[in-house]
Amino acid sequence: MGFGDLRSAAGLQVLNDYLADRSYIEGLRDCRRRFVPSQADVAVFEAVSGPPPADLCHALRWYNHIKSYEKEKASLPGVKKALGKYGPADVEDTTGSGATDSKDDDDIDLFGSDDEEESEEAKRLREERLAQYESKKAKKPALVAKSSILLDVKPWDDETDMAKLEECVRSIQADGLVWGSSKLVPVGYGIKKLQIQCVVEDDKVGTDMLEERITAFEDYVQSMDVAAFNKI
Repeated sequence: MGFGDLRSAAGLQVLNDYLADRSYIEGLRDCRRRFVPSQADVAVFEAVSGPPPADLCHALRWYNHIKSYEKEKASLPGVKKALGKYGPADVEDTTGSGATDSKDDDDIDLFGSDDEEESEEAKRLREERLAQYESKKAKKPALVAKSSILLDVKPWDDETDMAKLEECVRSIQADGLVWGSSKLVPVGYGIKKLQIQCVVEDDKVGTDMLEERITAFEDYVQSMDVAAFNKI
């Protein structure tokens, strides 16, 4: 297993072929289940003498991407192994790095592979860290979906008391509903409509409920329309 000599054209060709259908040397995931670079990429990157030639497009793309993590290499997940541990299985490692395993091979990799045999202590520590991770994730507050809604509330005529109309609208209270700014907008023939902003929690308040509650003030309100609706 290995890429061979990554300072040679042959080794870079093997690397390029290996990355033709891969984004990274090893497919590790972060806490959000996204594939991210790892210590495997760092180990191989450090073995390459410089940017691969342009015709090795997969290797060059990978090289430039890992180079962008220059200041974050130490924080990438996984445990760095001997260089010969990475790469296609049918290529012999000629760098000598695969002769003995690095001491770090015994370390625990929370997001890495658990195919290799682990000691009982390593298994216990892995389970503890997974339990701590799940506990932290469970304590994170759930994201509340909210929307900003602009409503047009139309009166019957120019004699409607618009101050009273707005007072009626703002009197509507509900869990997940917060009223915002408002203004009167001319619509013609001396009639003005009330344009009022509100923020709602999507799971608790909908436009149908708002329309039903607002048009219930039938002495003042002729109709209600949604002028704008934006997710927050």
